[in-house]
Amino acid sequence: MNIRLYRPFFFLVIFVFLVGCKSKQLDKEIIVDSKPNIIFILADDLGYGDVGFNGQTKIKTPNIDQLAANGMVFTNHYSGSPVCGPSRAVLMTGKHTGHCTVRGNPKWTASGKPVDLESKDVTVAEELKRAGYTTGIIGKWGLAENLNEGLPNKQGFDYFYGFNQHSPAHHYYPERIFENDKVFKLEGNDPQNKKGQHIQYLMTEKATNFINKNYKKPFFLYLAYTIPHFELTILEKEKEQYTNLGWPKRKMVPGHYRHDEDGHTTYAAMVSTMDRHIGDLIKQLKELGIAENTLVVFTSDNGHEYDDLKNEFFNSNGDFKGHKRDLYEGGIRMPFVAYWPNKIKASSKTDHISAFWDFLPTACELAGIKPSNKVDGISYVPTLLGNNKKQEKHDYLYWEFNESAGPIQAVRKDNWKAVKFKNKPIELYDLSVDIGEKNNLAEKYPEKSKELLYWIKNSRTEHPEFPLEKKASSKE
Repeated sequence: MNIRLYRPFFFLVIFVFLVGCKSKQLDKEIIVDSKPNIIFILADDLGYGDVGFNGQTKIKTPNIDQLAANGMVFTNHYSGSPVCGPSRAVLMTGKHTGHCTVRGNPKWTASGKPVDLESKDVTVAEELKRAGYTTGIIGKWGLAENLNEGLPNKQGFDYFYGFNQHSPAHHYYPERIFENDKVFKLEGNDPQNKKGQHIQYLMTEKATNFINKNYKKPFFLYLAYTIPHFELTILEKEKEQYTNLGWPKRKMVPGHYRHDEDGHTTYAAMVSTMDRHIGDLIKQLKELGIAENTLVVFTSDNGHEYDDLKNEFFNSNGDFKGHKRDLYEGGIRMPFVAYWPNKIKASSKTDHISAFWDFLPTACELAGIKPSNKVDGISYVPTLLGNNKKQEKHDYLYWEFNESAGPIQAVRKDNWKAVKFKNKPIELYDLSVDIGEKNNLAEKYPEKSKELLYWIKNSRTEHPEFPLEKKASSKE
């Protein structure tokens, strides 16, 4: 009799071949039916404070808030970067920006040429495929500017629908879209005049189809929405709930981004549309009878861009300093909720310090395998299941970022946070009493500054395209 034994939270499946024979554990083969489905939903440029469970009062997010009410909220979860490209690379590879292949957006390289994921990179999709999962990405990939080895289908994904590159993902009525390795023309779509089929609805339709097709076996769906990234546009019917509320108008001027005229109502309606679509997907899981065997994660790739820090309306960054392109908390601390009925305790909250590079080892543990490559991440499965005593913790978290204000590096160690601009003194903050990073304590605590400066200097490998040198301005 052969026994395939997995971690306690999985179903135990026993195949009896010979009665009375001595049993033993098999490591090489995998029983896929015992593994949970994984859906990772990523918003684009959504701020920490843009969702109701983090204090938003103007934008309605009832379905995401229901995930929080029935799941676990992480209050100390960080993105991989304050911009989308490297943040997504970190998420996929389990390596922070000091080690991953993609450390900046396409044109912010030493040569000015985009850097993509390479064939040597091992993604979470590749890991899960060897554990028997069907893998799919729908939405913004953004890690194959050169349309070569960085393509999703070459990085472990069985199915892809969306944007390989950054610029096409800036428009919600694109003329063309990729489905696997083929480019399809979206008939009637006109990005300049915002006519045709809005991509948000098509992405949700494809996600629904992917789940319907693959729900009988374990699947991994990476649903990378482009809402609420600039440009700001959504169907007029979606804005109705936000009209006549007495909100001041914020006039948006169309350019590269073909914004709708009123920013406030459009931004809110975009987020609420995404929220409704997420609610529909959760309903689908319940109707298919797979909700209790599916982990759903919702978060954002980096801080918000829309809300004006000098005249905040939505308070999109909550109590934090900064937003997109900042290594202050507003640029990298993310809304994060995990939902898994009867596995994750409802209405739970954790202050466990975690980051995007933890997702790959987390997914591997859920699948009953170990990462095949060295990663910077730590699985947060123990936290999800309430086993806090078994949760391993990071010694520190590290980021680097280099656009027009850079290069900038940052480290968080316990409640201490350091931010270092090139050729400027280190900044030191105690997040336990100064979540807004208002009081620089570097001079008051020189030894602590020295300790964190060590990690800033010793947490990266050199990359020829991403040296920590000042770069000229560029536009994405």
